[in-house]
Amino acid sequence: MDTGAIDNFYREQFGRILATVIRLVGDFDLAEEATQEAFATALEQWPGEGMPGNPRAWVISVARHKAIDHIRRRARFEERQGELQRLIELENAPADDGAQESGVPDERLSLIFTCCHPAIARDAQVALALRTLCGLTTEEIARAFVMPTPTMAQRLVRAKRKITAARIPYQVPPPETLAERLDAVMTVIYLVFNEGYGASSGDTLLRTDLSAEAIRLGRILVELMPALAEPHGLLALMLIQNSRRDARVDANGDLVLMEDQDRSRWHGEEIVEGLRLTAEAMRSGQPGPYALQAAIASEHARASRAEDTDWRSIAKLYGMLVEQRPSPVIELNRAVAVAMAEGPERGLELIAAIQRRRALRDYFLMWSAKGDLERRLGRFKAAADSYRRALELVGTAPERRFLQKRIDEVERVR
Repeated sequence: MDTGAIDNFYREQFGRILATVIRLVGDFDLAEEATQEAFATALEQWPGEGMPGNPRAWVISVARHKAIDHIRRRARFEERQGELQRLIELENAPADDGAQESGVPDERLSLIFTCCHPAIARDAQVALALRTLCGLTTEEIARAFVMPTPTMAQRLVRAKRKITAARIPYQVPPPETLAERLDAVMTVIYLVFNEGYGASSGDTLLRTDLSAEAIRLGRILVELMPALAEPHGLLALMLIQNSRRDARVDANGDLVLMEDQDRSRWHGEEIVEGLRLTAEAMRSGQPGPYALQAAIASEHARASRAEDTDWRSIAKLYGMLVEQRPSPVIELNRAVAVAMAEGPERGLELIAAIQRRRALRDYFLMWSAKGDLERRLGRFKAAADSYRRALELVGTAPERRFLQKRIDEVERVR
């Protein structure tokens, strides 16, 4: 069989299979090693023998046996009684294909709820879910949190150690405890969407498989908690942003800014659904951060031309969002909206305030936004310097080409 089919299976199923193996062996690192070895075995056997009828159960079974082998090799009775007991439990456990009873009607979503245990620090919950269940790399997660990769790697290690030391059970929480984990779960889903909507590295800007999976999980979350406004806001935000996917790159795969996009290529059905969900979320009286972000996206979606965008309303919404969720990234977005409403000088003042706190120094979008405002003011040397700094930090080929094009433009008119 074609190894491409195995690659697709790996991308689609790795996170789900890994989560099941973690639940079986109770050890994140051991489970990840065993699961990787099981997939390596599949890559050796399946091309010649064909993919088994239930490939997921096959990989889980092989990973389980790999984990047993690892435990057996490292366990000595006088020092590792706990591991030997786990070995006995694993060897006697019934076959497991990953299915389990849960108050959440989707396996991957239930496993995200599982990972977001309140005993673990919030950022670590989200990072662990992204790494373990959603398959994002440590580099991709670090970009999402706007932090150095080594720092994120250390955070993941600490989270795993916390689970082991505190004997936190790897099991799906009962329905009555889901609400306390909802915020972290929504953060996971939205960060997965963002990695699909604007990949952190690679030759392409979009990873539509991740965006589609996040939207699917968002729909299930709305069905699971229909009375809550924020899941509606999250789904609305993702739908409206996703509606622009075909217009974000040109025929050569190069980035197209929203102001230059062909809006006839936006997906109207997603916009209509997103606007409806946004209205429902905003009727809650005190809209949360996802409802506010959906309202911001709605302002862009309603404008038939870029020049018709209501930037004052967007800046006001960002101001409300900063009050709820203080964040340098949100402040940067507000600065850009204020610049569009009141002029580039005012936007640069707000960006300078962010820089004085030494925030976002390694965030390419901050330098790109600064360069754009400087370009609009005719400060071409400063703009070129800012664009160069952004170019040093950017991850994807389309964004690198865009920034290089901007540098070439401002240098020609200096």
